[in-house]
Amino acid sequence: MDPAKKIREIAERLRRHFGPIRWRPRGDLLSLLVGTILSQNTSDINRDRAFAALKERFPTWEEVLNAPLEEVERTIRGAGLYRQRAKRIREILHRIKEERGELSLDFLRDLPPEEAHKWLLSLPGVGRKTAAIVMLFGLGAPYFPVDTHIKRVTRRLGLWDGRGDPHDALAPLVPRGREYELHLHLIRLGREICRPRGPRCRECPLKDLCPFPRGDGPA
Repeated sequence: MDPAKKIREIAERLRRHFGPIRWRPRGDLLSLLVGTILSQNTSDINRDRAFAALKERFPTWEEVLNAPLEEVERTIRGAGLYRQRAKRIREILHRIKEERGELSLDFLRDLPPEEAHKWLLSLPGVGRKTAAIVMLFGLGAPYFPVDTHIKRVTRRLGLWDGRGDPHDALAPLVPRGREYELHLHLIRLGREICRPRGPRCRECPLKDLCPFPRGDGPA
């Protein structure tokens, strides 16, 4: 099956299996960006705890920017890689403040999506997945972030060969307007059914589309 047709079929089946999802804005763009940085290579629970601790200790981004770096590191320690993350967050806040005069990313709402995306990628340590998350979840723009679950699932489905950046391979295939729902559905599929170990292939709504050897291991 043609890859573009295959991914449309996948999107339809996952919608029937999991139910439709409507886009909902995630609020403050800067909070979304920082939360995404905290989420890299850690669990959602650790990310949420670290972000909550950061906001409790420093109610404003100005306070994060002006606090001793060691204190920011201690506050987000639960997310792991805390020294690297604290340094990156501070560098980003400094860049925003210096360039925009205030600690806000609301100006991105007034830019064409391509310009907003390019600006996000210019921030220190912000890669394509992080930028795409802000664009999709914060602005509702047609970008398709690829996380670990989506990498695994799409590779098993034969949509990506594991070489190069998966954003280049997958983004052109996703039906316009289905980025948000398909992103969330593929992550759910990867967590609940197409797991790294012991995938539940018999339960998968995509099993006849998938060339991956059947797992069917214990739950």
